[in-house]
Order: sequence, then structure tokens, then C-alpha cells
Amino acid sequence: MTGESEDRFWFYVLDPGLLVQGSNLLAVEVHQNAADSPDLSFDLALSDIPPPELLRGPYLQLGTDQSVRIRWRTFSSSDSAVLYGPAPGNLNQLVSVPGHTTEHEVELTGLQPDTVYYYAIGSTSGGILSGNDLQHFFRTHPPAGENRPFRAWILGDSGTANTDARAVRDAYQTYTGSAHTDLWLMLGDNAYENGEDVEFQAAVFETYPEMLRKSVLWPTRGNDENSEAVYYGIFSMPTQGQAGGLASGSEAYYSFDFANVHFVCLDSDTSSRLPGGPMLTWLENDLASTMQPWIVAFWHHPPYSKGGHDSDVDADSGGRLRDMRQYALPILEAYGVDLVLTGHSHSYERSFLIDGHYGYSTSFNPLTMLIDGGDGNPNGDGAYQKEIGPHAGTVYCVAGSSGSISSSGSLDHPVMYTSLRSLGSLVLEVDDLRMEVKFLDHQGQVQDSFTLWTGDTPLVFSTTGLFAGFMTSLIVNGADPGNAVYFLYSLTGSGPTQTQFGVMDLTMPITQLGPVTADGQGKAILSTSIPASAAGRSVYLQAFELQGVGVGRFSNPLTEWVH
Repeated sequence: MTGESEDRFWFYVLDPGLLVQGSNLLAVEVHQNAADSPDLSFDLALSDIPPPELLRGPYLQLGTDQSVRIRWRTFSSSDSAVLYGPAPGNLNQLVSVPGHTTEHEVELTGLQPDTVYYYAIGSTSGGILSGNDLQHFFRTHPPAGENRPFRAWILGDSGTANTDARAVRDAYQTYTGSAHTDLWLMLGDNAYENGEDVEFQAAVFETYPEMLRKSVLWPTRGNDENSEAVYYGIFSMPTQGQAGGLASGSEAYYSFDFANVHFVCLDSDTSSRLPGGPMLTWLENDLASTMQPWIVAFWHHPPYSKGGHDSDVDADSGGRLRDMRQYALPILEAYGVDLVLTGHSHSYERSFLIDGHYGYSTSFNPLTMLIDGGDGNPNGDGAYQKEIGPHAGTVYCVAGSSGSISSSGSLDHPVMYTSLRSLGSLVLEVDDLRMEVKFLDHQGQVQDSFTLWTGDTPLVFSTTGLFAGFMTSLIVNGADPGNAVYFLYSLTGSGPTQTQFGVMDLTMPITQLGPVTADGQGKAILSTSIPASAAGRSVYLQAFELQGVGVGRFSNPLTEWVH
């Protein structure tokens, strides 16, 4: 070592398993960089391995209905161990991985589907580093195809590690409260400016530690994840189809199932986007193999945008926006994709329900490409109703404002129902054949919301507002003409409730009104008065359509405040 490097030291950890009892001979070679390099000095010290110190994590990866991977990083090396069990203080199972490392990854297998497990991480010799409390748990996936309601959180271009990203994070945490987030997605540009390890540490691991240890993160790569080794070293992808779907053989693109949704992650940055290439060939085969009623695809570069990036400019981002629109969308729409999530433009842009638009914005033809020109809101123009099958319509979301917003761009692409310059994230909620997406801004306000229904016409319940001492109308659309519709409600105190009726239990505090016979258009309206005593309370409401003796279906639930 010479000059300014005299005080620089290199540390290497020797696996104790290589040593034998008694004397050991250790040899070290030191070479000059070149023949004309100045002389160097050398000194050597051998010390015990210090106790492991947690630097990163734990974080959950590659979840399935029977397994999950838990990863973490330590300052010094050790073996890897995870304790897990049904409750803190009762972690009765141990999985350990021999060999000393600072990058720890332990896979737990043989788990029960849709089950909560608590866990702790550490080493067999050093004990627990983190966990064995109520904050360290995971819930395994439900079996593929099961109609279990779930919630997902979606972040786009969140990698700024600044107050904007933290405001978006905090708004979601306040919104979701104690409700569990089953999974979350990152849409690329997850760690600015280059996706280096230190940037991931700040933008991901130090910004979202609570979410990382409780919910599996599924990422896609953006144009600012320039270090492939870092990105693919951090995340564990289901390259062999372990989580559902077809094996891709690539960490860049993959698929997985959660409940009755098939998720597809594509790489719009470095993989070939051309027809016949490995990614799009795999995509078509993967979509052909899924039997799930819902398909959600996500990647970084948007096929439609007039935000910070312009999808009409071929040179924008090296043609990546154009390529995904021209080559990926025809495959996705042919196999009935329902929702596409992207980032890249630092804005929020959300389309109508559309199909078949693969050219510039000027070529958009509403007569042939607009499936539903409404707002998609059950309390507005109505939910987007679509069939399961090819070319039934897709909603496209650009959600790249989770870390910053851009002041550029006209935000006027004709396929978009709404376009906003607002910080925020997406909340995706799926319940059987109903999918709802909300754009939640950094102040906790829902700026946009739409619902997709697939299969039968949905039973949609709405009101004209609840005002104490006045009449209101309870309205149901989508019933079969001539069927009886009942209206159910429960006064739930001074705030919203999470209560679900679930079955038609008419015992108190649930009250039944009706029935009302649905007219020829499937509409049923009941006018009723709101008692003055209900002022300042929230009311949980739901409608029920009787379809036969002992057979029927529920509408969407409502929680409304009595003014």
C-alpha cells in the first residue's frame, strides 16, 4: 500500500470450516499492479469473526402458497437461520443454511396455504438478529384460482429516497391501517440515479422496512437500474415458474399467481421487445397456459403517455414505449389482459376501457377502439363490465409519480380518462370477479377510482346521499328483471366499519328493507327516510338479489356517513 492508500485495509472472512484442530498454515500473496508500480508495504492480522450486525432486511421474496424466501444482509459473515411458527414466542420450526456469508437467503417450504407465520432471522451460533415479535410475519399465498379477497400496493418510479417518496409511503400506511397488504409491486426506477447498491439501500430498504418484512415485493426493472449485478443480486425471481405460470428462464421477466389473478412482469428496458424474441415468445406461451379469470401485466415504459415522456415520439427512451405498444399489446389483448401498470412518466394517467390501439395517438378511433368511454366508477357512469376472453378491453395506468412529479408534458393522450400531476401510488383490490383500482395521493386522498367486473353483469349499489331527517334513494343496477331486491343496512357507530354481512343474516343490528322488484332494465329503487337520530353516524349498506329459492347474490358494500 502506498501514498493515500496507506490507511486502507481489506477484510476477508475465512470460513472456519476450512480450518483443522491445532496448527494451520495460512498463505497470502501480494502482487504489484505493474512493473513500474511503487513499492508497497504489507501487514497481516488474524482476528475472531465479530458477531453479525444486521445491515439490511429482513425482506420477503418469491412467495407461493407453500413457500417463501427470507433475505437479509449482515456486516460480518455467519451461517443463516430462520425460526418460524404460529405466534411470537412459539417459533417452533428452524431452517438453517450452512456456510458463512453476509448475503443471507433462506427458503421456507412445506408451509400451509393462506396461513400467517411469525419469524425471526439470525444464525445458529449468534442467536436472533431480528424478529420474534408482532412486526415480523408473512402470509402465504392462497391456492391459485381461489377467490380470496386481497389488496396489493403499486409504486412507480419511487426510488428518490426523499420526502416525496416518504409522503406517498405514509399516506398509504395511514389509508390501509391495520389491514394487511398481501403483495406489492415496483414498476421500475426503484433506486435513483443508477440503481447502485447504496442507492437501493436508501430508496428501498431504508424507506420501506416495515412493508419489506411483512409483504412479498415483486419488482420490474426500469431504465435507471443500470447495474444488472446489483438489481438481480438483490431480488429473487421465479425463473422456473415456482409461483405459478410458465418458467421464463430469466430474472428479467416472469409471472406468478395470487388467488384468482395471474400477474405478468415484463422487461421493457434491456430484453428484446421484438416479435419472435425470447420474451414475447414466452409471454404468449405463458398467457396461453393460464386459467385465471384476471390478468394483470406490469413493466416500466408506458405504451401511452403524454407526461414527462411522449409515446408518440419514436426516439423517446430509445423506442421502448413504441415497441411495447406495437409488439407486446397485441399479444396481451389477444389473451384478455385486464389491467396494465407502467411508470416512467412521473405523472398519473389512466385510460378508458380500450382495445386495439397500437399506433400514434392521432390514430385512436373511439368507434372501433373504445370499449367503454365512462369513468369506470360504480357510483358514476358505472363499472367497466367485460367478458373473460380476447379483446374484451383493457385499462392502462401510468403510475410513475411515487417519488416525484414532472412539470413537462401535455397530459392529453386521447385514450386517457384522467391525467394528473400528483404524487401518489395505486391500491389494487380484488374480490372474486370484481377488481378495483384507486390512485391514492400523497395526502391520503383518492383522486381516481375505477372498477372492473368480469363474467356476469354485476349488482351495483349506490345512494343519493344520506341526510338526517330527509328522504334518500337506494339504487341497484344490474339485477335480472323481475327479481326481488332487498336492501340491508346496519348503523355502525361513529366511524367506518370493516364488517361484512357475508351471508344474509337478518338478526340485529342488520335491518332489511324491501323487497323491490327490478324493472325491465334491471334497476330497483327504494325511497326511504333517514331518521334524525342517525346524524353523525356511519351506515354500512348492501343489497341482495333473490335469484331463486334460497339462492341470490350480494352487491358491492357501501359505508356512508349520515350528514
